Amino acid sequence: MRVLLVEDDLALSDAVCGYLRAKAFVVDATASLSEAEAALHGAQYAAVLLDLHLPDGDGLALLPQLRALQQRPIVIVLTARDQVSDRIRGLDAGADDYLIKPYDPGELLARLRAVERRRSAAETPVLVLGDLQIDLAREQVRRASVPIALTQKEWALLRVLATRPGRIHTRENLQDALYGWGDETDSNTLEVFISRLRRKLGRTHIETVRGLGYRLHSEPAAA
Repeated sequence: MRVLLVEDDLALSDAVCGYLRAKAFVVDATASLSEAEAALHGAQYAAVLLDLHLPDGDGLALLPQLRALQQRPIVIVLTARDQVSDRIRGLDAGADDYLIKPYDPGELLARLRAVERRRSAAETPVLVLGDLQIDLAREQVRRASVPIALTQKEWALLRVLATRPGRIHTRENLQDALYGWGDETDSNTLEVFISRLRRKLGRTHIETVRGLGYRLHSEPAAA
């Protein structure tokens, strides 16, 4: 899962980034509204962790832009504002959850996964593609009823493909799910992960659309 952290406290930002990256999240860190807006134009995020007190304005000002995205990310507000009225204002503005500072990184992780499970369960409880069953909420995959073990990177890639089955996903979109800013990647890294998924899921489920990208479907690709 690729996450955008909007936090101007650099020590806290570094701590949260380090913790989530250790849990196999891809995290990009920004310290202002303007940096966050630029990041949203350059990458697709599954979640945004949003501080409210930022150098160039109130973090809630970013929520209308997030709601307008075609694939709206999970939004968890992170703030020292602990009044009930502040919480109501944030949730009414479109946030999915609200966490008061100081918070334990483990609680942030639990909240992030809980919101993700709720949203995935509401949108697509279990995706069935031929002999594949993909449970996005529980992060479980079965092929012909047999459980399949995936690495965190393989799951991150499959999640993007499975969220929009049948849709062509560009290389750039898929790489966004695997790597953050500054991460070193080899030119064929994506193909390596696609190959690993094909070995586990069945070679016909992930189709290469030459010059465009990849898509997930239940039927064998045309010869």
